[in-house]
Parts: sequence; C-alpha cells; structure tokens
Amino acid sequence: MTSAVPSRLTAIRLEACSLWTLAWPMLVGQLATVGMGVADVAMTGHASAQDLAAVSLGTAVWTMVIVTVIGIMMASNSILAHEAGAGQHERIAHLVRQALWLGFGIGILACLATNSMVHILDYLGLEGNDEVRDKAATFIHIISLGLPALAAYRALYAYSTSVHQTKPIMLIALGGLLWNIAINWLLVYGHCGLPPLGAVGCAVATASGLWLMLGAMLLWIRHAPAYRATSPFSRFEMPNRVEIGAMLKLGLPIGVTYFAEVSAFAGVGLLVARFGVVTMSAHQIALNFSSLVFMVPMSFGIALITRVASALGERDPVQARFASWVGMGMSLSFAVFSALLIVLFRRQIAAAYSSDLQVQEMAQHLLLFAALFQLSDATQVAGASAVRGYKVTRMPMIIHLVAFWGVSIPLGCILGLAPQWLAWRPSAPMGAAGFWIGLVFGLSVAAAALSWLLDRISRLRISEA
Repeated sequence: MTSAVPSRLTAIRLEACSLWTLAWPMLVGQLATVGMGVADVAMTGHASAQDLAAVSLGTAVWTMVIVTVIGIMMASNSILAHEAGAGQHERIAHLVRQALWLGFGIGILACLATNSMVHILDYLGLEGNDEVRDKAATFIHIISLGLPALAAYRALYAYSTSVHQTKPIMLIALGGLLWNIAINWLLVYGHCGLPPLGAVGCAVATASGLWLMLGAMLLWIRHAPAYRATSPFSRFEMPNRVEIGAMLKLGLPIGVTYFAEVSAFAGVGLLVARFGVVTMSAHQIALNFSSLVFMVPMSFGIALITRVASALGERDPVQARFASWVGMGMSLSFAVFSALLIVLFRRQIAAAYSSDLQVQEMAQHLLLFAALFQLSDATQVAGASAVRGYKVTRMPMIIHLVAFWGVSIPLGCILGLAPQWLAWRPSAPMGAAGFWIGLVFGLSVAAAALSWLLDRISRLRISEA
C-alpha cells in the first residue's frame, strides 16, 4: 500500500512533465499571439481614449469571428493526434493537405462575415461618437483581411503539435509579436514621417502579422528535417469532400462552443458601450488582461487534446483518463496563482494599459471580478479540451450555449441594466460590474458540467475497452 503511493505520485509527476514539455512552447506562442492584441490595446490607450474605444469595439466584433475560426480548425488537433498515436504517417500528410483547403475556405467566409458585422456598430447608441464608430469600422475592415492566413496557419499549427513539434510555433509567434509592436509603433503614433493612424494602424499591424506567420510556418515545415516523415508538401491534392466534411462535423460544434463563450464576452463589451468611453475602456483592459492570463490554461488544454488523443490512438483509455485529470489539476493550480497575482497587482496592471486616471480606477474594480473567475475558467477550458481529445464535441457545445447564453448574458443584463419591466431587479443598474458577475456564474456552470462530462466519458471508454 505504501509503495503504491510513491508510484502514483511518480506517475503524476511524469505525466505533468510530459504535458508541460508539450505545452510550454505553445504557451509562449499563445502569449505572443495574444500579445499582439495586448499591444494594440496598450499602445492605443496611450494615444487617445477615442482610439482605445475604437479598438475595444472593433476587437469585440473581430474576436467573435477569429475564435470561431480557431474552434473549427481545432478539430484537426484531435484528428491528427489520433493518427500520430497510431503511427499513420501517410494518413497524417493527407489530412494536413485537406485541413489547409478547409482553412483557406473557412478564412475567406469569415472575412466576408466580419465585414458584414460592421453594421452592428450602428445599433450601439454611439450618437455623438462618430469618430469612434468610423475608426472601429475601418479597424474591422482592415483586420479581417488576415483571417484566411489565420485559418490556414491553425491547420499547420495542429499538424505541428500532433507530431510534437511545438517550438516552431513559439518562435514564429514571437516573430509575429515583434512585427506587430514595430508596425504599431510606426503607424499608431506616426513615427519616421508616417501619419499617426491610431486604431487603424493596429489593424494593419495585426493583419500583416498573420500573413507573415503563415509564410514562416510554411517555410519551416517545408525545410525542417523533423517533418520529413509526414511532410504534407510531398505532393498536391485537390479538396476531398469526405475528409473536409468529417473535419467540419467535428469542428463546427467546437466553433459554436468557442463562439458561445467569446460572443458572450464580446456581447458584454457591446452592451457596456452605452455607459461611455471610460467604462468601455476599463472593461476592455480587464478583459484583455484576462485573455492574456487565460493563455496558460488554454495551452494546457491544447496539449491535453494531443495527450488524450494520442493515448486513445495507442488504445490506452486508462492513460487517456489519467492524462485528463492531471491536466485539469495543473490548470486549476495555475488559476489559483494567477487570481492572487491579479488581486495584488491590479493597480499596476491598470496603469500599464492607460494613462487616464478614471479608466485606471474602474479597471482596478473590474480586475477583481477577472481574478474571481480564473478558477472556473481554467477548469472549463481544461475539461472541454480533454473531452475533445475523445472526439466528443456536441455536448461541450450545448453546455457552453446554456452556460453563457442561458446564464451569463441574462443575469448580466438583469444586474448591469436593471430593466424597468423586470420586477426582481437591482434598485440601480450595476453597469459593467453586473455583467462581470454574470460571466462568473456562467463560467462556473460550464466548469461543473464539463468536469462531470469528462468523468463520464473517460469511465465509459475504459469499460468499453
């Protein structure tokens, strides 16, 4: 009995090390990618409150589309990891080629959809803020041009993680971040004789950075020796309707899942717009920093997809369940740490984003709510990712739809807006704080439901084996 305990602890340590080895380069890459958005917000925050508000509105629309695209393309992660676990090299190359076709197609459709969503800005009560509205619309039009590159990049991202080549992702993302900061510096503030473009300059930097990252990934995979056994560029293939259909069948529910979560956050951003530029900017600061911190549990989640799917490809459901719960524990442990850091350093975080004292004060208040939902947010993303490793995507979609659109948004509207027609409402609108309380409750519902689902599925696969 006593020897079983050290043995179990050793197994946990080894699995945690394997997960971390796979996750940390992706974490750096994710942080660098999100850092592009952080740079946009931080640099425009020091340009003007109007430019920051325009980026906030444009990002609210852009984020709903970009995360949906990433979700759809994430099906490639679990599919390719299953094939890698089974050692099917030729099959991997074929699937990557089809994923690239899917990526370009989804990216073009997403670009068109993003441009059509500009009309949302006309219904946000921005009368008297025409400058903010026009800058936000231009931001959306320009940044949407990077969507085809992003979708194709995510296909290659999935391929690289499935064959355990994650360091290229890190290096390419860091290059994209440096490019974004440099172009922002030139265009947002108008250095080197260029006109100051503010929010519009951010859009140019991000869109061009996405195409740069795609080109770098294509070149790396083409020439790096680590990809030769499964190289997808050994020959050309036309789109295969059956393969792309299978990817969409698995990926669309993930896309809807991501959309349900991010659209809830984006919807809150759009609803908060009616409270003025200061509230809008403070909300965006809290949300933007939370997104940055979220990259750690999200990276654990992406690594979990690979670990779980590879174990299942090797026909080892016991190891798949074990990897799932170790990943959940690592994600939750980090959430406790990050929540404490946000509470302790919220003043410095707010000051780093904006020079406006009113914006700083409100942002510090909202960052307390951001700290609170770290625990449930980390739990739900790890649980959802582990379930996707089992190629189960519809139930997580339903859970997220209920949690965010059945709980977060209705509760947030009640607390934040205090509508007169509702009998049981607060005596006064709570504003942005009310919406953040709704988000905390929604995330908690999702975390509990996904933990239950993971336990049920993993036990079922063991009993079937």
